[in-house]
Amino acid sequence: MGFPGTWMTESESVVYRVVPKCACSTIGQIMYYSDHGTFFDGDIHDAQSGLHKWALDASQLPITENVKGHKSYAFTCVRNPYTRILSSFFDKICGIQRNGKRYRGNLVPLLIQKYGIEVGGDDGKQEFDQIASFRRFLLFARDTIRWRRPMDPDIHWSAMSGHVSTFIVNGGRYDKIFWTEAFNDGMQDVLDAIDTSHLVQLADIPRFNESEGHGPKRAHPVEDYFDDLSMHLVREIYKRDFELFKYDFENPGNKMPVGEIDLDEVHAKLGD
Repeated sequence: MGFPGTWMTESESVVYRVVPKCACSTIGQIMYYSDHGTFFDGDIHDAQSGLHKWALDASQLPITENVKGHKSYAFTCVRNPYTRILSSFFDKICGIQRNGKRYRGNLVPLLIQKYGIEVGGDDGKQEFDQIASFRRFLLFARDTIRWRRPMDPDIHWSAMSGHVSTFIVNGGRYDKIFWTEAFNDGMQDVLDAIDTSHLVQLADIPRFNESEGHGPKRAHPVEDYFDDLSMHLVREIYKRDFELFKYDFENPGNKMPVGEIDLDEVHAKLGD
């Protein structure tokens, strides 16, 4: 299986396991800058050079040798499951993607037909019942994850623990897992632990939120989107994420972690 979703600087200063919807655009640009002294011109996900990526054939051997030998500092970044699934809904389901089209072609028409979801207009300005549509989307996400129907789960709403685990199962070990909600502190810990060709000043780094502006703005506080049934579905889908990454399941309005991540626990429970 190898190391899907793994990026590494060309200098091999650091290895990063991408978790979608968890600041991956900003992290990728920081890695690129640390080697080249400039940011990639465009969405870092589109970069075909300047950064090793598992999806690039020429990068697979150097990534494999590095990770299996634990030659470099390895990290990933996680996010509160409540805000992550909400972000996925507004970006991927309600939003128009950077190619000017809906995400995954016929996905949104399928959701409209089978789940009664509304997404607003293509300009992102048409009003619709965000709360009702999001809760229906949650049913769809649960169906894809639990029963793999009407399609396989998408990387943007499948559990973070699943992404994080592939790195461990195939022979990698993390030196750091930090939270999107405390991004600067976590990313600074990574930068302090590695040698870079170019100094990275986090205070000067823009946030490369590639999904910003794709879809309508969230009209309500996070907690308004989650009633008892929605919270039950979230627990069903993301129970392990809450437990391992120390987020507050009981209060959707609290996006901050409630404890410290135990790396040994993560490796033990996700290394099966």
